[in-house]
Amino acid sequence: MSLRIELCVSGPLETNTYALCAQGHCWLVDPGMGLGRLLAALARDKHAPSRVLLTHGHGDHIAGLAELREAHPDIRVCCPAADAPMLTDPQLNLSAPFGFPIIAVPADELIRPGGTLMMGDLAWRVLDTSGHSPGGVSYYCPQAEMVLTGDALFAGGIGRTDVPGGDEARLLHNIRRHLLTLPDSTRVLPGHGPESTISRERRDNPFLLD
Repeated sequence: MSLRIELCVSGPLETNTYALCAQGHCWLVDPGMGLGRLLAALARDKHAPSRVLLTHGHGDHIAGLAELREAHPDIRVCCPAADAPMLTDPQLNLSAPFGFPIIAVPADELIRPGGTLMMGDLAWRVLDTSGHSPGGVSYYCPQAEMVLTGDALFAGGIGRTDVPGGDEARLLHNIRRHLLTLPDSTRVLPGHGPESTISRERRDNPFLLD
C-alpha cells in the first residue's frame, strides 16, 4: 500500500487541505482558500483530483470548491448529509459573519456515518464526529493507519461548539466513541494545526481527560 499525502495550509484561518493520492486516484479533503500551488504540484505529477471529501460544511473548509470545480469540472463533491445546506448558504457556513460570504457548489454525493468510500483497495470509513457542526464526520483508513478529523479533534484540542449547530456533549461523546477507540498508533490529521496520534490525544488532550 502506497499512499501519498500532500498538505496545503491556506486562508486566514490556516485551514489544512489534504491531497490523498494512491493507486491512480487523487482525492482532496476540505479544500480551503487559495489552492493554486497545490493544484499546480498535482498537475506536475500527473494527478487529477476526482473527488472531494468534506468533513463538514464551514466556510473555511469549502472556500476552494469553486476554484477546484473550475480546474476540474468533473470532480465529485462529497459532503456529510446534514451539512449539505451549508455549502450554498453563507449564513449557515458561517462565512458571512466574517465578511467574505461563500457560496460553494452543491454536493454531488451525500455522505453518512457508517459508510465506506473505496480508493482502489483503500477503504475510508465514515465516522460520526458531529458536534462541531450538525453533520461532521471523520474519515478513517485502517490500512494507512490514519484518520482525517476535520474540526472535531485537534492536537491538544477539540472543535468549537459555541457556534450555530454546535453541541459540546455530542462532540465529546462522538470523539470518545468513534475516535479514541481507534488503534493507538493511528495518525490524526486535523483541519487545523499539526498532526497527532490517537494515543497522544487519549493521554494528553485536556478536553478528553476524565
